[in-house]
Amino acid sequence: MRQYLSLILLLVPAILFATLLWVFKTNIHLGIRQVFPFLPWQFWAIAIFGSVATCGGILDWRYHRNSLNLKIPKKERDAEAAALGLGGIPMFVLMWVSMMSNSPKVYLIPILIVLIYTVVAICYDEFVFHIKRCGKLENTFHRMLVGGNGIAWLAWFHFIYCQ
Repeated sequence: MRQYLSLILLLVPAILFATLLWVFKTNIHLGIRQVFPFLPWQFWAIAIFGSVATCGGILDWRYHRNSLNLKIPKKERDAEAAALGLGGIPMFVLMWVSMMSNSPKVYLIPILIVLIYTVVAICYDEFVFHIKRCGKLENTFHRMLVGGNGIAWLAWFHFIYCQ
């Protein structure tokens, strides 16, 4: 199960976001309409760039398992799980709660703290474990994952704080 932890943590936000949108589709905070385009543009950006990130993450996970035959150091697996589990999951919860709140500004400082932690955890993983080992293909997967998530997060942040 431990070898699948990072894959599970990678898929949680995408599945949870779509599920929560469907469950709360009548909530006025979401701005979901009955006519096309149905969703605010930020949600379309989240869907597109979140899909790019998820695909990059899955491809990277498969690459590690197939090409490297699971010869990934325990410290690297722990660093990836920490970035996803201690950064990504709390970020998702804070962003969702702030989006549904009448006072989203209350969550701004906690969101920024988790953002800083997540960026540090991702940089640690990239600069300690990947900088010497990764080739062009694996770096492409990392760029898809990090860049896609970054743009999706910015779109979500814009939806919550810039309307």
